[in-house]
Amino acid sequence: MLTQSSANAIVNSQAVIGVGPATDQFGLITGHANLVATEFFYGRDEEIYGEDEPADYVYQVVRGAVRSYKLLSDGRRQIGAFHLPGDVFGLVSGSVHRLTAEAIVDTTVRLVKRRGLEQAAATDVHVARNLWTMTASDLRHAEDHMLLLGRKTALERVATFLLEMDHRLAVTGTMALPMSRRDIADYLGLTLETVSRALSQLHSEGVLDFSGARQIILRNRRKLNNIDM
Repeated sequence: MLTQSSANAIVNSQAVIGVGPATDQFGLITGHANLVATEFFYGRDEEIYGEDEPADYVYQVVRGAVRSYKLLSDGRRQIGAFHLPGDVFGLVSGSVHRLTAEAIVDTTVRLVKRRGLEQAAATDVHVARNLWTMTASDLRHAEDHMLLLGRKTALERVATFLLEMDHRLAVTGTMALPMSRRDIADYLGLTLETVSRALSQLHSEGVLDFSGARQIILRNRRKLNNIDM
């Protein structure tokens, strides 16, 4: 949230035009539409915006990781998505955010004014097409997440999560997860104990190894895919 407290967390805030690499959709949009983007720094667990706050900006993760979640009436937390470097978040259809967004680790985000994006999309088919592509991607992820929560077993959910992170982090060897097991549990709709048991089972079956508290080495992706099916 862009309040006085978060303003104090800005590190080398700067206005730039067309930020991001040439293959970055968000960078292409801001550059094409001559929109001004600003970088903000948020410390671990710091709120970026809260539920029901005005949705005045659209965000992109530059470094670090972000979780979007909703607190249920009984105090439980349901994480809807993890946003990793390059991901765009905060695109909503209404005037306020339906979820809260927090930095998982020390994180830098790039943001632009939503009004500027909307005005550019109204007059530029290139901007409108790219925004539609990003929105469609968010919808596809929401549909996949709904299927995961509604139809898959605990082991299948964990397998799906590991394959998702393996694909999105695009690394070979050790997969360093920015999120904790508690975060994973709240994303998968499971308890912390259930996630730990599933990971231990996959380890005992030779599917993965641990190289640290949040570092995982996938040894058998084929078997993991078979579990996920």
